Amino acid sequence: MKANIHPKYQEAVVTCACGASWTTRSTRTQLRTDVCSSCHPFFTGEQRIVDTAGQVERFMRRMQRSQERPAQPAPKAAAPVATPAKPVKAPRQPARPATLETMLDTPPSSEA
Repeated sequence: MKANIHPKYQEAVVTCACGASWTTRSTRTQLRTDVCSSCHPFFTGEQRIVDTAGQVERFMRRMQRSQERPAQPAPKAAAPVATPAKPVKAPRQPARPATLETMLDTPPSSEA
């Protein structure tokens, strides 16, 4: 291994946005995270929405507009178009005998 090319691996303090912190090892001395196991909805069972770039507000506005608007009846579907039935294919015959026994039981074909 070459000397002096690897980063220094040291103890690091990880701090979450909720205030929880713990120590681990990393090449950096401090790490910050938005969500950890003590505040993530999967682990807490709480229905909390983590907003990313206003997606939640936009969704909530759309939901509110759709609830304020009266429901419109769905357009009637057009009559189904009859499609011709597919022809039924005959089962294929095996090109060669399945076993040696069937090959010996079959009479040889006369090729002329």
